[in-house]
Amino acid sequence: MTVQPIIGLEKVTKRYSGVPALAGADFELYPGEIHALVGENGAGKSTLCKLIAGVIPISEGVLKIDGEPVVLSAPKDASRHGISMVYQETSLVPQLTVAQNIVLGHERAFNSVRRVRSAARQVLQRLNFKVDPSQLAGSLSAAKRQMVEIARAVLNRARVIIFDEPTAALTPEETDHLFDLMRSLRQSGVAMIFISHALEEALNHADRITVLRNGRIMTTGPAQDFDRARLIHHMIGEDLKEQADAAAARRVPKSARPVLRVENIRMGSMVNNMSFSIFPGEITGMAGLIGSGRSEVARVIMGHTKRNFGGGRIWLDGREIRYGLPAQAVADGIAYVSEDRKLDGFFDTLGIAENIGLGWLAKFGRRRLWAPRRKMHDVAKEWEEALSIRRIGADQSVLYLSGGNQQKVVIAKSLAQKPRLVIFDEPTRGVDVGAIAEIRQIIRDFADSGAGVILISSYLPEILSLSDRILVAKSGTIVADFTRSEASATRILHAAIH
Repeated sequence: MTVQPIIGLEKVTKRYSGVPALAGADFELYPGEIHALVGENGAGKSTLCKLIAGVIPISEGVLKIDGEPVVLSAPKDASRHGISMVYQETSLVPQLTVAQNIVLGHERAFNSVRRVRSAARQVLQRLNFKVDPSQLAGSLSAAKRQMVEIARAVLNRARVIIFDEPTAALTPEETDHLFDLMRSLRQSGVAMIFISHALEEALNHADRITVLRNGRIMTTGPAQDFDRARLIHHMIGEDLKEQADAAAARRVPKSARPVLRVENIRMGSMVNNMSFSIFPGEITGMAGLIGSGRSEVARVIMGHTKRNFGGGRIWLDGREIRYGLPAQAVADGIAYVSEDRKLDGFFDTLGIAENIGLGWLAKFGRRRLWAPRRKMHDVAKEWEEALSIRRIGADQSVLYLSGGNQQKVVIAKSLAQKPRLVIFDEPTRGVDVGAIAEIRQIIRDFADSGAGVILISSYLPEILSLSDRILVAKSGTIVADFTRSEASATRILHAAIH
């Protein structure tokens, strides 16, 4: 007897401003199956999953659940069909307890604290998650927040669970436990999709693997039919040529003295003797898998995270620095555009001009007794026009802008500080296709002005098209340093994975 797929996509397309993020996708998920999605950032993996989870609507095509066509208008519609999604950026309410988050959206008409905690404790113990149900979600580590998300899905009897980069914030032991749990759920008939940049995870733990590239499904098959080389081939494709981009065509005059020099930096277990130099007028790309230490070393440079005692040295324009607070780095001319703009990129209750103006004030308003509001407004207006930030009204909250315009506001906040070095961490993540080109041009123009740029990105075409030099991080250290002419997607992936 042929098993009917629990989820089926038929010629599904999702467009943003007319540009397809997912095009003509045919996809099936079967009960009791672990299905891995692999591909570079921007390949369409998250788009496919969000369509199934009801987060975004389908532009064209048909979504079927248990063989019947359905239209999902919101995540609650997917939840009614037994579909849950565990996001990389968790959706917990930080002000609520673990127990309250686990039952959120499925509360009874009359609830008691004891009943809610008891239900949460039972599911956490069943999953062997050591999390206190009475603890506030906002105080949890990233790994424990993810455990709570999984517990919520299990308590709600999800038939389909979608994991978006589930191991990105987990230790090796927690990762092993997660995949043990997934195998246990598979035995009970739960179907799972997981997105991963770690190819070994897909090869070792999935039943089937689907590879996406540029919004299209390139191949799907049993995991045993793939190896690392074949996955990389489908991810990159023969159409990804190392072309002479505008960035590659530039001949950057190498300064005798780097704007930043990092030597043997160590921070916990995430950064291990990392060393590199950044030169003015040059875009230095930093590639590597999530968890390779790229973002962590950026936070050490900024003074956001403390390095180990005696854990290396950092020089800015030849002067040794050791910041205890990011404000000190900002005062010295270093800016950091965070990978998570919603968490620490902007003030979501304030407007565009206020956000940009506060960025300027952080650098030039030090020791002032009052904020020069006219100057802040003028600076904000200048950067709004320079970066073509599109808004509806003058006082529109940043929270209601598109992802691309939100990111432009975050970048404008940093560039308004007139920095000599900017660290761009995943600058086009979650940004629509049209805004990506604009943001990349902003980065190029900033480097052309003679400043130093560190570009951290998981999306190889972005690294290859923008960077003058490419560093590859793995296990907290730099394992490769390529000039633009030496770099290729294959060589970068090989260095990051092997």
